[in-house]
Amino acid sequence: MPKFQIGDKIIYPNQGVGVIENVLVEDCYGQEEVVYHVRILDNNTLVMVPSSSIDSMGIRKPITSEGISEIYEILKNGKVKINSNWKGRYKEHTEMMQSGDIKQVALVLKSLYHLHQEKPLSFREKKMMEKAKRLLIIELSEASHFPPAEVEKELMANLIAGLDFKSSPFGQ
Repeated sequence: MPKFQIGDKIIYPNQGVGVIENVLVEDCYGQEEVVYHVRILDNNTLVMVPSSSIDSMGIRKPITSEGISEIYEILKNGKVKINSNWKGRYKEHTEMMQSGDIKQVALVLKSLYHLHQEKPLSFREKKMMEKAKRLLIIELSEASHFPPAEVEKELMANLIAGLDFKSSPFGQ
């Protein structure tokens, strides 16, 4: 039995919210497999995902409204450790973003936002911070049914409230 049905909204890691447009049994390298046709809402891209790849890709249902407060709590009070080595930090953040776990995305945003308060971010880290913020806004807006602008205000309020200017996040 398919994990998702036509019309279900899903989270596609590093892409955002998608909608299952079709569920078909297709021939994949000589094997019949359920394939999901997913429309990514942010850029209107159609992606075909074999059901056997769903878990390994981190595709999941959006968080529930109950999970929203947990994300805001991470942004406000969650602890972050920032690797002082740019290459190591970028690798860690990339893996966290690709995990599909919204809590990991929130930690990436918090980490990069804190680092941004200490020093200028590289171009790649700025882009990653913007992407993490955008992905959080998209999913939190979907879960809360509030407009993205309102979600962004709440997200930033929690993120700013979580800043501790007395201690550097390096090496914690």
